[in-house]
Amino acid sequence: MAQGRILHRNLTGLLARHIREGSLHLHVSGSPNRRFGDGQPEAHWNIHDAAILRRLLLDPELQIGETYLEGGWDAGLPNALPTFVEVMMRNLSGPMPAPYTHIRRWLHRIVRTGNAIARSYRNVNHHYDLDEWLFRRFLDKRLFYSCAYFEQPEQSLEEAQLAKCRLIARKLRLQPGMHVLDIGSGWGGLAVYLARQADVQVTGLTLSKEQLRVAQAEAERLGLQDRVRFHLQDYRKHVGDYDRIVSVGMFEHVGIRHYPDFFRQMERLLKRDGIALLHTIGATNKDGPTNPWIKRHIFPGGYIPLLSDLSPAMQRSGLMLTDLEVLRLHYAYTLREWFRRFQNHRGEVVERMGERFARMWELYLAVSEGSFLWGDMAVFQLQLAKQHGSVPITRDYLVTDH
Repeated sequence: MAQGRILHRNLTGLLARHIREGSLHLHVSGSPNRRFGDGQPEAHWNIHDAAILRRLLLDPELQIGETYLEGGWDAGLPNALPTFVEVMMRNLSGPMPAPYTHIRRWLHRIVRTGNAIARSYRNVNHHYDLDEWLFRRFLDKRLFYSCAYFEQPEQSLEEAQLAKCRLIARKLRLQPGMHVLDIGSGWGGLAVYLARQADVQVTGLTLSKEQLRVAQAEAERLGLQDRVRFHLQDYRKHVGDYDRIVSVGMFEHVGIRHYPDFFRQMERLLKRDGIALLHTIGATNKDGPTNPWIKRHIFPGGYIPLLSDLSPAMQRSGLMLTDLEVLRLHYAYTLREWFRRFQNHRGEVVERMGERFARMWELYLAVSEGSFLWGDMAVFQLQLAKQHGSVPITRDYLVTDH
């Protein structure tokens, strides 16, 4: 009992010192309710078993997520998770004594590491080979599983994903008959879009058997099987000669030790006058530690780069950076819509995959949204070429279709 009271005081002391923006209602089983802060938004943290306080305080990086999966705490209704994440991130982002720094790090960082080819297959299978059924519960109809581009705040997710495709197509400067390599082609939506709208041939590479099956079926359904072809292959094993190369939402899984391999391979596969476009999540502030919960349950082998991580590998590859755009908040809006759609189908997910899985997925989506709203996450779009003449010297082409 005495130890429990000490742990409770440690937690309430931390919250009392740091909750200044918004407010947090703490409900710990067997203890009086406490409120910290007095502003908006208002969040709730309902801890159902005081025994988990020790786990939360001794190993918060892992146990905040683990105890949520177990049902040890909640934020009220499932759709209240983003508000809880907002209050925690806005207030626990400054210097704090150990072990509380781990709470901030858990809320702000996705795991960072590196991957050999065999491990890359295993890591992709862990996440992307989940049943197509799940992704159809929260993605748009074309199954784009990457940041959308909201030209207007009121755009639907479907409209914003197509806007992302148009932006990428403009940056690639496509001409009919060109051959495009899509590294990490996902569910095939971008490859299909480029083939239909720009009259190009597209080769897609994926490590996910489930994504390969769905992408091939969609290409055949649209009669594009002769112009859009997908392969189950690691980018490092691919051989070819391409006018354009695009990679969207795959680079986060390359691993920092393999950045030189990635850019050298891109340079080998790209024609002399070619253009490449790399679209990746990136960190805009300082590096952070590996998060064991994300690594265990969501993205084993992932790494979110700083721009300073990318520059040395690019410089040694022979590719020049011809354009860089930082998409701020677009992924937050994307994730917000994914979370909303997931919650609309939560009952179906629980019935098919279990309550624990549903809690894992909603926490992943909520924390990811918060990382782009209140943390240091953004999306980088890097345009690359081998020579100056491949890309115009002004950016007018990005806002017109000539």
